Amino acid sequence: MTTSNSATRVAIVTGGSRGIGRAVVERLASDGYHVVVGYRENRTEAEAALQVIREADGNAIAIAADVTDETSVVELFDGAEREFGGVDVVVHAAGVMALAPLADLDLDQLDRLLRVNVRGTFAVDQQAARRVRPGGAIINLSSSLTRFARPGYAAYTASKGAVSAITLILARELRGRDVTVNAVAPGPTATALFLEGKDEQTLAQIAAEAPLERLGTPQDAAELVAFLAGPARWINGQVLFANGGAI
Repeated sequence: MTTSNSATRVAIVTGGSRGIGRAVVERLASDGYHVVVGYRENRTEAEAALQVIREADGNAIAIAADVTDETSVVELFDGAEREFGGVDVVVHAAGVMALAPLADLDLDQLDRLLRVNVRGTFAVDQQAARRVRPGGAIINLSSSLTRFARPGYAAYTASKGAVSAITLILARELRGRDVTVNAVAPGPTATALFLEGKDEQTLAQIAAEAPLERLGTPQDAAELVAFLAGPARWINGQVLFANGGAI
């Protein structure tokens, strides 16, 4: 196995300007990776991530990319290779959520959700499969909701079930490449995406479901991503649930 030193490894993180992606960006940078912060529109948040990394003597750049547009994804990877010489780790954390009972969900919302969460995973993983160097890792973000069967989450859960399936198959398609492919499936995590529209009572009820009796943090997920990105070379083709034991 040929795994390069973490001080010279390069990581692309989609959705890297906020939420779990932001925590992953900061964690990998602290581990010595050169990091490419992929973001869609919010340059201000991406710049804030870069500032945190640079203040800690890390090395990072930000590149705008729409994960649903294959040309944009190609440009993201091209930019990483131009700046840092190659790609070792790809963390696909970009995603959107639409909540409603199945009978009430606007199908236009469903189309957008599937385009971002499923097509986006395909587009990012295609480039990762072609470009990640030996000793590298591809890590997708799925969700523990694939086990919760929570009402109102049919569309989002279906999309994340697809992410898990893509992950398991890609791991087997990369046989012989010395590249691991895994998914992290967080439980309820205190991000802006999750907290939006929920009152304190609802949040307390959800937090109480786990034996650890709290919501997850973006840093909880980032710890697992960092493990899969670096030392966890014998973990491959798996979906790892990070939810405090809720299921």
